[in-house]
Amino acid sequence: MAEDQADQIQDAGEGRGAAQSLDTDSFASQSDLDRATTEILDVGQSLFSQAEVLWTSILRPWTGYQILILIGLFVGAHLLRAVLGPRIRQWMATREGWPTWRMRILVVVHQRLRAIFFVALVWCVVLVMREVTWPSRSYFLSIAGTLAAAWLSVVFVTRLIRSQFLRKMVRYGAWIYVTLYILGVLDEAVSILDAAALEFGAFRISLLMLVQGAVIIGVLFAAARFVTQSTSSRIQSNEDISPSMRVLIIKVVQVVFYALAFFMGVRAIGIDLTGLAVLSGAIGVGLGFGLQKVVSNLVSGVIILLDKSIKPGDVISLGETFGWIQTLGARYASVVTRDGKEYLIPNEDLITGQVVNWSHSNEFVRLDIYFGTAYQDDPHVVRQLAIDAASDVERVLDHKPPVCHIVGFGDSSVDYILRFWIEDPTGGLTNIRGKVYLALWDAFKEHDISIPFPQREVRMLGEAQDSSLKQHK
Repeated sequence: MAEDQADQIQDAGEGRGAAQSLDTDSFASQSDLDRATTEILDVGQSLFSQAEVLWTSILRPWTGYQILILIGLFVGAHLLRAVLGPRIRQWMATREGWPTWRMRILVVVHQRLRAIFFVALVWCVVLVMREVTWPSRSYFLSIAGTLAAAWLSVVFVTRLIRSQFLRKMVRYGAWIYVTLYILGVLDEAVSILDAAALEFGAFRISLLMLVQGAVIIGVLFAAARFVTQSTSSRIQSNEDISPSMRVLIIKVVQVVFYALAFFMGVRAIGIDLTGLAVLSGAIGVGLGFGLQKVVSNLVSGVIILLDKSIKPGDVISLGETFGWIQTLGARYASVVTRDGKEYLIPNEDLITGQVVNWSHSNEFVRLDIYFGTAYQDDPHVVRQLAIDAASDVERVLDHKPPVCHIVGFGDSSVDYILRFWIEDPTGGLTNIRGKVYLALWDAFKEHDISIPFPQREVRMLGEAQDSSLKQHK
């Protein structure tokens, strides 16, 4: 009995401890929520007071005059754009020898002529009004000019970002930032974004952290894209590096710079990645089993680039596919055929399958043509005519002259083989064979060389029996 009472007392104590712990956690979460709500209310009250002051200043007479002046300046900028825009466009059309980067700058400037004229007109009016009247009477004009100049600068700077989606994100974020900064409410906006947060134990994430992460990662990715493209153009122009090694170096540079941009961006916003090590390992094992083919193609692509067996520009045959390699990707190779079809062949097929590379060690390709002539034609003359006819075709090489040999005596013809070399397999193989056949046809027709064909005599059974009966009679 005493032991049962002791167990009941212990269970009751543990229940009270759990309840106290639950109450403590709920109290902590409630206090955090109250604190965040209080911060948001304080910031909102500060913003309301500033808005009240702004509204009071707007009701002043000179504020209305400044708004009318701004409207007039915008109309003037629009008229200047309508008058000077076509003339500037015609002047740009005459700049034929200018570099591409300079012409791109002119195009961007031409697209923003209205904004440029508006900023120039606003600041000219502000400078004049500061000389002839009180500075307070040009206060809103100066704010509008500062905002317009800042927005225009953001537009020009973000034009360096090639990705349209990333460019819009950075541009809108920068517009919001400079607007809040110029209006003097940046600290209040930061406080509101930081107060709106979620906490999971020691991990805390807020809207401010998300915004900062998007901006930082976006800028770092834009910088990584710019660096990788500059590096890629220099590597592609280096003739001392083989085409396959160029592709491999470019892929490695892209992976390294984009990975650095991602990890630097994540670390910059305060996220600790050490806790994700075990989770990433488990995810890696799962992806390894689920994406075997993808991983196999990736590894095969690296092997192809390292052993230089296939490189961009090579002419290959894989099964029924014949064409030249346009690009080597991380997962597949793009092969373009003569009829304009583009086949995306997985890298694993290029490793495990039998591939004919017509231009692996050099560009020289030998082609064979079979033909036959009648027995009454001199073989020596036929061979010489075939060699001369093939030599006159445009793409047939002279320093590797054609040869012609007898390969057999057929039922109705003497069989020959004509061999010739070309050095541009990307120009096609069927078309050059067709041209050589036409040259042979013309040469044989000119010298009365006949090309025989099998002849058969057909007799009907009924006619054969009638003829035999007539002979017996």
